[in-house]
Amino acid sequence: MNFEHLKGHFSTITRHRHMVIYHCAKAGILWQGLGHDLSKYCPEEFLPGVRCYQGTRSPNEQERIERGYSQAWLHHKGRNKHHFEYWTDYDPKTRRIEPVKMPLRYVIEMFCDRVAAGKIYNGDKYTDADPLAYYMKGKTHRFIHPETAAFLERLLRMLSVKGEDYTFAWIRWYLERHDTY
Repeated sequence: MNFEHLKGHFSTITRHRHMVIYHCAKAGILWQGLGHDLSKYCPEEFLPGVRCYQGTRSPNEQERIERGYSQAWLHHKGRNKHHFEYWTDYDPKTRRIEPVKMPLRYVIEMFCDRVAAGKIYNGDKYTDADPLAYYMKGKTHRFIHPETAAFLERLLRMLSVKGEDYTFAWIRWYLERHDTY
């Protein structure tokens, strides 16, 4: 095992996780943030992450190139409710797997996750427009419930235009008054 990859991967996922916890605290969901991405430290996710570590993008991308899929990602998305990919189920009407509307608190955690990822991967070049730009690049390919997509995009646009302080204050205000979106 490459020690530099081990150190780099551990540092990246830990810095990311701590940034998400910080953002979740700002959003008013600290306790939820404390549990964020703990599965990344289990062998099923951590070991492929070390093996495929590059430092500039998710190791899951490299694992997909090597295997044709990412076993680490399949493990991760099945255990972390802040990923829209978790929220799919069989629909008896369509007889297909369909996206399900995510609970509000998990959409907020997903927003915090995306902001933190932008900060970790872009470093000093990060701007509040980055999470929206990244989201928009994949918008047409995403299998996400339309209401969930619309609410997440609303938050990302708010961040891009009004900034972090305003957006997190609005999220706290919204969570105090609403159970859903």
